[in-house]
Amino acid sequence: MDNQPVMATQGVTKKFGDFIAVNKVDFELENKETLGIIGPNGAGKTTFINLLSGFYPPEEGRVFYHGQDITDLSPARRVKLGITRTFQLVHVFDNLNVYENLGLSFYRKQTDSPFTLGMFSSSLRQNEIKQKVEESLAMLELDHLRDETVASLPLGSKKRLEIAMAFVSDPEIVIFDEPFSGLGDQEIDEVIGVLKKFAHDKTILVIEHKVSKLENFVDRLAVMHEGEIIACGECQATLNDPQVRQCYWKLET
Repeated sequence: MDNQPVMATQGVTKKFGDFIAVNKVDFELENKETLGIIGPNGAGKTTFINLLSGFYPPEEGRVFYHGQDITDLSPARRVKLGITRTFQLVHVFDNLNVYENLGLSFYRKQTDSPFTLGMFSSSLRQNEIKQKVEESLAMLELDHLRDETVASLPLGSKKRLEIAMAFVSDPEIVIFDEPFSGLGDQEIDEVIGVLKKFAHDKTILVIEHKVSKLENFVDRLAVMHEGEIIACGECQATLNDPQVRQCYWKLET
C-alpha cells in the first residue's frame, strides 16, 4: 500500500443547530484497503461519509484526496476524481432493466453532456459501454438477470446491482452506506462475496451495524461514538479496545 493515504480528514466537524454530529474527526483511508466503520444509531457514521463524498460541507476541518484538498468540491466533481458511494436505501432505476441500469450508470459518469433518453439509448450500443456492462454482469453474476426489469427483483438482487453500478465506471474509492440493510444472512453473504472480488483492487469503505459480517472481510475496523472515532485498527484489537467495550458494547473494562 502507498504510504500516503488515498483519502483523509483533518478535524472535520458537522453541526445541525446545536447538535454536533461529527466532532473534529481525523481519519485516514489507505490505498486499496477495505475499512469498516461501525457504531450505534446517531453515532455520526452517515454524516461522516456525507462529508467524505461531498454531500455536506464541514463547519470546520478539511477533506483530502491523495493529499489534495477537496473540501469544497461537489459530489459530482468527486465522482469524476474516482470517489463514488451507495446509500442506505437502494438507488436503482426500477423502470429499466438490469443491463440498462448498468449502462446508464457508466454513461452518466463518463460524460458531462446534458442527459437525454435518446442519447442514452444510442450510447448503449457503443462498444466501450457494451464491453464494460458485459464485464460487470459476468463478474457480479447478474448475467441471468440482464433483461429483468429492476422493479421485479428481490432486494438482494437490487443490492448486487447497485454494487455493480458503483463499480462499473472503475472508481478508485467506493463508500458503502449499510449495504446489508434489509437483507437476510444468505443475501448478506452473497453481497460480501461480491465485495470480496474487489478487495485490494479498489479502496472500499463500509458503514455497517452488523459487526459479525465485517470481521472476516475488512482489513481495519473503526468505531464511531457520539460523533468521534474512538478506535481504529485491526478488527479484534478494535473490538477489544477498552473504550469500545465501554461505549459500544456497554461492558465494564
